[in-house]
Amino acid sequence: MGVFLCVVLLAAACQRYEGPDISYRSLEEIKESGKLVVLTRNAPTTYYIDQNGIAAGPEYEMVQAFAESIGVEPDFQTRQTVDAILTSLEAGEGDLAAAGLTITEKRQKRFRFSPAYQEVTPQVVTRRDRVQPESIQELVGLEITVIANSSYTERLEKFKEEKYPNLSWTVTNDSATEQLLHDVWARKLECTIADSNIVDINRRYYPELMAPVNLGRAQHLGWAMAPGNKNLEKAVAKWLEKYRESGALERLQEKYYGFFEIFDYVDVRRYIRRIDQRFPKYRKYFRQAAEKYDLPFDILAAQGYQESHWNAMAKSPTGVRGIMMLTLPTARAMGVSNRLDPRQSIFGGARYMARLKRIFSDEVTEPDLTWLALAAYNVGLGHLRDAQRLAREQGLNPYSWGDLKQVLPLLAHKEYYKDLKYGYARGYEPVRYVQRIREYRHILQNELTSR
Repeated sequence: MGVFLCVVLLAAACQRYEGPDISYRSLEEIKESGKLVVLTRNAPTTYYIDQNGIAAGPEYEMVQAFAESIGVEPDFQTRQTVDAILTSLEAGEGDLAAAGLTITEKRQKRFRFSPAYQEVTPQVVTRRDRVQPESIQELVGLEITVIANSSYTERLEKFKEEKYPNLSWTVTNDSATEQLLHDVWARKLECTIADSNIVDINRRYYPELMAPVNLGRAQHLGWAMAPGNKNLEKAVAKWLEKYRESGALERLQEKYYGFFEIFDYVDVRRYIRRIDQRFPKYRKYFRQAAEKYDLPFDILAAQGYQESHWNAMAKSPTGVRGIMMLTLPTARAMGVSNRLDPRQSIFGGARYMARLKRIFSDEVTEPDLTWLALAAYNVGLGHLRDAQRLAREQGLNPYSWGDLKQVLPLLAHKEYYKDLKYGYARGYEPVRYVQRIREYRHILQNELTSR
């Protein structure tokens, strides 16, 4: 009897649980294996390998945190398209799909979804020098190409059924959304549809793209699992609630999307040209200075562009000069004898940035440490300290850039600055300064890795 019971238990532990047309591993089996198999896409909004050969991306970081919470290692397996991911999930090739998946009615009939973790809006995307529809009705007659079996096709089908019977579109099984955006930019396609977060990122690569109309209301993203895998979904939901409450989800969103609030078409186009025309002359200096002072090369280079547009002879009416726009006292303190010498300026600016980073307490961690140091470079350390004081008074985290960028603009309001040690400051400027540098860095990374 005892032997028979052991055999039954062993068989139960090894079986594949069958949901409606989908086989899956239970949460217990996942834990026993020590591995969580995750289906995803190779894209900036999901999972990618950065210029240093390190895995990154919002979905990657979230999955890492969840996997750690259940004591396993994630095994990321990429697929080219959303359709391929969902097909693989149905075939039992992964435990969950974390790929920026919109939670739709049709998909909920096929899969179990985690609670939502991000809100996005589907947008019609065109080139600014081509057709620019301003309503859903104006989509009728246009050549629209979208990825197959997507949330976009579901939305289009609904519009066609309910109000616009002449609405038509073409689907592709071979291309990802990012490829379709490129093809619109290259004038190979008239228009496509993409989620707002994907559009925000790709407009930095292809500034001629524009999103003249939303394809309806905002939707939510979630992780997909086999419909029968209740325990895995419960574990994800429990973890996500704690992840959200701890502020980690907000910090993640700020890290990957917090600098996309402003888009300047003219500025981005000019910047991309200057990466070709001006940056090569100074690239080695930025690289050498970054290595010497242990700073990210691309952030230092982006900061140089924000300061002077990589113009070694730049001067301002307030007396700052050179590529890194150093004041005379700062230049002297950093050992810079000629601020208009590009090498001296870049090394002086890098040395000053490194010094600012060392001033902050160990409670400030990356990437917040870099953003705070950049803000101090722009507005002055004293004013940044005042902003930290305001953050504390308002119950915010003085070491979090996400919180500090909320209070920095208050330094320009008398009701706040009158009681501060360093008084008035144009606090909105360091916020914009940091956002611009982060955006320039993002574009620079893409330009350098795509060549």
